[in-house]
Amino acid sequence: MQIRVKNDEVEVEGYVNAVERNSKPLWSRIGQFIERICKGAFQKAIDRNDNIRLLLNHDENRDLGGTKDGNLELHEDSIGLHARATIHDAEVARDARDGNLVGWSFGFYDRDVEAGTDEETNLPLRKVRDLDMVEVSLLNRQKNPAYEGTLVTVRDDAQPVNLSEANLEDAELRDETEPEIDYSEFEKLIDEIRRY
Repeated sequence: MQIRVKNDEVEVEGYVNAVERNSKPLWSRIGQFIERICKGAFQKAIDRNDNIRLLLNHDENRDLGGTKDGNLELHEDSIGLHARATIHDAEVARDARDGNLVGWSFGFYDRDVEAGTDEETNLPLRKVRDLDMVEVSLLNRQKNPAYEGTLVTVRDDAQPVNLSEANLEDAELRDETEPEIDYSEFEKLIDEIRRY
C-alpha cells in the first residue's frame, strides 16, 4: 500500500487483496477456517455495485467516501483487487503520518462458495467464487488484516515521514496476532447464507 499525505489529504493506492491466495486462519463460532477469493470474483462484484463504500476499520460511522462519490476507484487485475482513494480526513492523515495505517480489508456477502480442506493447515477452506462487495476499509492498528498485506510506505509532501524498523516490526507482529472475536457480524453473515 502506498500512501501520500498533503495537509489533511491522503492518497492511498494498493491491493486490497490478492486473488487465489489463502487468508490467515480466521475464526468463526464453529472454529477456524481458511478463505480464498477466486479470480474474477472481485470484478463481478464491482460490476454489480456502483456504490462500494470506503470505511475506516469497517466502521459505518467512519465513512470516507466511495465509488459513487468519485474518491474511490476499484478494479481487479491479474494480481487482485486494486484500489486508489483520495481521503480528506484529519484522523486518517494523522494515522498515515504516524505510521498507524496497517492495511486494507473488505466487507462482502457470499454468492458462490466451494467448500474444501486446505492441504497445508488441514483447516476447512472456503473458495469464494462470487461475492457481493459492500465496502473496502483502510485499517489502522486497531484492526488486523485477514490476509497478509503489502508493506506500508508513506510520503508526506510537507515533510518526510519515516517508518522506523520498530514500527514495521510492530505492524508485522500485530498482523500475526489473533483479533478479538466479534461474532455479531459473522452471525449476520451466516443468516444471510442460510437465506439462500
